[in-house]
Amino acid sequence: MADADLVELAKRRGFFFGSNGAYGGTAGFYTFGPQGAALKRNVEDAWRDRFTLQEGNREIEAPTVMPEAVFEASGHLDTFDDMLVECAECGSSHRADHLVEAVTDIEDAEALPGEEVEELIADNDIACPTCGAELAGLDVEDFNLMFATDIGPGDGQPGYLRPETAQGIFVEFPRLKEYARGNLPFGITQIGPAYRNEISPRGGLLRLREFTQAELEQFIDPEADEPPLDRVRDVDVRLYPATEQQAEDGDYLDTTIGEAVEEGVIGSPWVGYYLGVAQEWYERIGVDTNRFRFRQHLAGERAHYAADCWDAESEVDGDWIEIAGFAYRGDYDLSKHDAYGDDSFTVFKRYDEPKTVERATVDPDMSVLGPEFGGDAAAVAEALETLAGRDPDAFEGDTVTVEVDGSGGDDAREVAVDAEVANFSVETVTENGEHITPHVVEPSFGVGRTVQTLLAHAYETDEVDGEERTYLSLAPEVAPRDAAVFPLVTNDDRLVALADRVAADLRAAGLAVAHDDSGSIGRRYRRQDEVGTPFCVTVDRDGIEGDGPETVTVRERDSAAQIRVPVDDLAEELAGLRAGGSFDDLLDRYETVETDVETE
Repeated sequence: MADADLVELAKRRGFFFGSNGAYGGTAGFYTFGPQGAALKRNVEDAWRDRFTLQEGNREIEAPTVMPEAVFEASGHLDTFDDMLVECAECGSSHRADHLVEAVTDIEDAEALPGEEVEELIADNDIACPTCGAELAGLDVEDFNLMFATDIGPGDGQPGYLRPETAQGIFVEFPRLKEYARGNLPFGITQIGPAYRNEISPRGGLLRLREFTQAELEQFIDPEADEPPLDRVRDVDVRLYPATEQQAEDGDYLDTTIGEAVEEGVIGSPWVGYYLGVAQEWYERIGVDTNRFRFRQHLAGERAHYAADCWDAESEVDGDWIEIAGFAYRGDYDLSKHDAYGDDSFTVFKRYDEPKTVERATVDPDMSVLGPEFGGDAAAVAEALETLAGRDPDAFEGDTVTVEVDGSGGDDAREVAVDAEVANFSVETVTENGEHITPHVVEPSFGVGRTVQTLLAHAYETDEVDGEERTYLSLAPEVAPRDAAVFPLVTNDDRLVALADRVAADLRAAGLAVAHDDSGSIGRRYRRQDEVGTPFCVTVDRDGIEGDGPETVTVRERDSAAQIRVPVDDLAEELAGLRAGGSFDDLLDRYETVETDVETE
């Protein structure tokens, strides 16, 4: 399957298409049509079931616009950049690292310094994809990807559209820990839009300026909390460790989660646990495991705060694309917000038994520090308190030296304080616990990229009754529709009436059902095959004539096999198939139907 075939089908059958076409289109924005919106919603529901409900986590919905201070604390203002090169001839902007990757064997040019990317552009005679002009000698610059806005009228508070959903969880941690009664571990999930002002959007749903993320932030005590690894210990995975990526003859490592964690291939048991959960979930929703892998981040691409990072990657049209990331983020996020914010981002960890400890304290005499240090007096007092906790021996002399930042923004300087003014002492206290900053484990999923992966992996062609057909072999759980209902012919009022009633009953049972009476039955099957409808229900005369209960035929999409099912049993059987039941079981229990309606 070529990517163009999938894009054509997606547009023709209402999965997704470029937005604002009436106004020339807007790069990086896609509209999900009726089929795509339903598929996307089903993927989100399946993710919510596995990562929120089954894990016992809680879901929130935070605003998509946040004040500038949030992103100053998180580091996005300084580091959330991509490499930009702008053509001097036509003015087109391009991702410099993508241009390098397209013409070299380098798979991760994003991890290289900008100067090295400039050299690669020159050495490989890379030209502007838009006009063909040479790009050698042009600067590669950092371009911040966040969309800026103002909160309020006029010169209102500066803000940004969130580039990820995670910050909405981190910022609200002081409140969320109360809902968890301060008990670790606990997890918070969120599904929603994020925004990145991509330099060169490309690849359909793969690189957008507005996209949907599904993220879990798992808050843990790093010294006490262990994941339930036994649940996924025997899950088979295909790993692509950093060591194999860097070796000349590097290859995949086919192993189990348990073995990979025990051998240290996966450094964090928590990351290993969620790789196992994700592997099972991707199989459940229909990702082709032969076109799927977990790739470990190389040192140059791993965030500085992350101890271990892996990406879930799928193969689409010959390229490997990231569809999820799994990172052990340590205490970076909560520590940063604790330092910048006005609330506490720690939790109180109660000891099993009270502990008697010696604690070094100071009680600086501000009546002396004030006149001596003026506006820096408070900073001196704080520095003395910090030093007492870190190095009590520093107070044994006649004076104590500390380093403070000047109140007027001056450079840091050392000041000497009389030890008697510091009022240093060591107290014996009984402690019932301590405040700790939780560590964070983050599985982050791209919903749109998952949708495109499912469509690419489900795209099939075969031959039925001598005719070639195209169909989407989507898992029933995520398919846009659960079933389609047809009257075999439309000139028999009895068939039309029963088809209407069957469709209404299935909808009342919570199933997404299409009703189609246009064209031949064969054409109707083809239309449903192309949108991935797993089961077609046909009302024919054989099902309403005779003394027995009314029946209909149920056709399974992939095999085109048909069985006859009583109308009264239909909703229950289809619901069971949607929940993961096997059509083969129905073949054993119901009468099979041999028919030539495929070509009628």
